[in-house]
Amino acid sequence: MTIRTRFAPSPTGYLHIGGARTALFSWLHARKHGGSFILRIEDTDLERSTAESVNAILEGMTWLGLEYDEGPFSQMERMDRYQEVIQQLLDEGKAYRCYCSRERLDMLRAKQMARKEKPRYDGYCRERREPPPSDVRPVIRFRTPGEGSVMVDDLVRGRIVFSNSELDDLIIARSDGTPTYNLTVVVDDLDMGITHVIRGDDHLNNTPRQINILSALGATPPVYAHVPMILGEDGARLSKRHGAVSVMQYHRDGYLPEALLNYLVRLGWSHGDQEIFSIDEMITYFDIKDVNHSASTFNAGKLLWLNQHYIKTSPPARIAHHLSWHLGRLDIDPAQGPPLEEVVKAQQERAKTLVEMAEISAFFYRDFDDYDEAAARKHLRPVAAEPLQKVRNVLASLQDWHPESLHQAVVSVAEDLGIKMGKVAQPLRVALSGRAASPGIDVTLHLVGKAAALRRIDRALAYIQQRANAA
Repeated sequence: MTIRTRFAPSPTGYLHIGGARTALFSWLHARKHGGSFILRIEDTDLERSTAESVNAILEGMTWLGLEYDEGPFSQMERMDRYQEVIQQLLDEGKAYRCYCSRERLDMLRAKQMARKEKPRYDGYCRERREPPPSDVRPVIRFRTPGEGSVMVDDLVRGRIVFSNSELDDLIIARSDGTPTYNLTVVVDDLDMGITHVIRGDDHLNNTPRQINILSALGATPPVYAHVPMILGEDGARLSKRHGAVSVMQYHRDGYLPEALLNYLVRLGWSHGDQEIFSIDEMITYFDIKDVNHSASTFNAGKLLWLNQHYIKTSPPARIAHHLSWHLGRLDIDPAQGPPLEEVVKAQQERAKTLVEMAEISAFFYRDFDDYDEAAARKHLRPVAAEPLQKVRNVLASLQDWHPESLHQAVVSVAEDLGIKMGKVAQPLRVALSGRAASPGIDVTLHLVGKAAALRRIDRALAYIQQRANAA
């Protein structure tokens, strides 16, 4: 049997953390077993589904690298097929028209809740004999078996048994004829040959209903795996305040996709004590049966730690590929300046996010507006004027603008003046970068470039003179 999994989001918002984890688990299961991963857009909710949300989902999947083998399929393009199945169920007596008014259903629900009963449809129209009212457009209900049970051998939760007596006759088509979720998902899974349905456990109660419909259609149900929800650190259901934002927000915030994937795969699954997983290792080791039964807790600090690890250890070319976009957001063209890979090498140990790396690297590509106040107060003092002037003179005459020569130039100035190298390097660093922290002074000089370095030293000397005059 060829494994076929699917990810079927509703385009009513962005691709969030929970959805991304479900997509990842489904993708890994397919990749591990040489199967196919299908993307399906469940867009029958016309009031809430938007083209923008579809684009956001596709953008998130692309950024994460969760490539799909088939799709994306749109449910709105399959309406004729759903109507065909609904008519088949009606013709075979496995579904029926229900003319109950909203008022009757509301009254029924109120009475059941007053008796502390589970609210459910009472089957009033199931064996209706009298002529239907002419002024009511009926819904279509599935005729749930009155006896027996549905057994689900869930790959995560184990065997679960649902009594049919606890299930009511669910609506499979609204009064305007549009199919409902439980009908469309069954038809789609059937037609697309889905063998394994991996989804959140908020869908667990839908599973016996969907299995009953599949059985009515003479089909074998897929294997189900319901993964627990993700909680915030306070134990509440994950929300925006915990970090349940769009996957693409993590992109904008400077996270690497591999860091987010590594974090997501560990939300409810583990392989020994291993924390860091390459994509190939995820595919090799992941087993849906090893997913925990209990909910997972989202930890923003752990995600940030992982992101810093990947920034430090990834090939510079890989980081440069992503960093370029973040520099663009600062209105910097990375082609107009030092090689981006060289900048990455200089900054990999210094940044936790790509946003941070872009911000601390901007001075390599353009002059800055202001000095960091504390850095200027400490290092751009009148006493620094002589070291800065001497190092400027040496740098201006330097023909070999490479780190080794630049390092030696700074050392020689310090030796000539009989001062520690830091007394030269720190004022020079602030002059070049506007702050007290940067990569090694030789690397900083090399990447800033000769013309910009001399220009910025002149500016710092003018700043020191102005400061002396104001004293």
